[in-house]
Amino acid sequence: MKKKAASISILSNTTLIMLKIFAGLMSGSVSIISEAIHSSIDLVAALMAYFSIKQADKPADHLHPFGHGKYENLSAFAESLLIIIAALFIIYEAVLRMFSGSGLTGTSFAIIVMAISTMVNFFVSRYLFKIAKLTDSMALEADGKHLSTDVYSSLGVFIGLAIVAITGFKILDSVTAIFIACFILYEGVVLTKNSIANLLDSALPEAEVDLIRNVLQSHKKEVKSYDQLRTRKSGSQRHIDVHLAVCRNETIDKVHGTMDSIEDDLSAALPNSSIMIHPEPCIHQSENCQKECHWDNTDAMDNILKDN
Repeated sequence: MKKKAASISILSNTTLIMLKIFAGLMSGSVSIISEAIHSSIDLVAALMAYFSIKQADKPADHLHPFGHGKYENLSAFAESLLIIIAALFIIYEAVLRMFSGSGLTGTSFAIIVMAISTMVNFFVSRYLFKIAKLTDSMALEADGKHLSTDVYSSLGVFIGLAIVAITGFKILDSVTAIFIACFILYEGVVLTKNSIANLLDSALPEAEVDLIRNVLQSHKKEVKSYDQLRTRKSGSQRHIDVHLAVCRNETIDKVHGTMDSIEDDLSAALPNSSIMIHPEPCIHQSENCQKECHWDNTDAMDNILKDN
């Protein structure tokens, strides 16, 4: 499913690049040329997404015991840098064209090309976002964001060229290109920030961590507290690691069953998760262990599961 989506993105980008280059050369429009550059970056990003997904889907091996999910994160980071470089280049070219002056010809064909580009990128980006959500693929999400920026930038070029055709104010072509580049630059910075966070093994979003806490809370009869809750994400794979305090009087079979139940609930709440649970015997040793056990650890006291 992910490979098919990436392939569709590659095909659509390749077609649109050829149309934009042809329209840009015919019309002499810097805004269309900037769009061709933008789409070229999108094509590179789509290719990177395709190959990173192929790598990320490989099973764990002795060299990569946690799998190959980081290929997707690395791909997203590289794509974000390409977006930033493209945006800066577009601004440079637009400023040069603004001061040197240029003529525009054949704007009617150029306008038609940009209208087609806007519609194609809209539908392909929606499809990529849909598959990215279903598969939790950061590479496809990044590719979808690229095409989303193309939707707005292509629409901006379309409007700009239409105004130029009506009013004759050719400087608007360069102004439109600069506006598009600023929008692209913003998207690149946001994507860079997110990809770096995953490469550096930042914790899962707070909303997802809250889901983990809720699952643990639902097992408060068997588990009295938790400690050392650690989370991270590698590609579409979540990794959850936690220590749980259980009554020291329970049999190993009962504790094992409890851990399996918690793992099942966590997997249901957060699909595609690799879960590591380490059970610890509670400190209290009295007959009332089930009611009174707790961590003898000040740092963990906030994580005692409450009997509400």
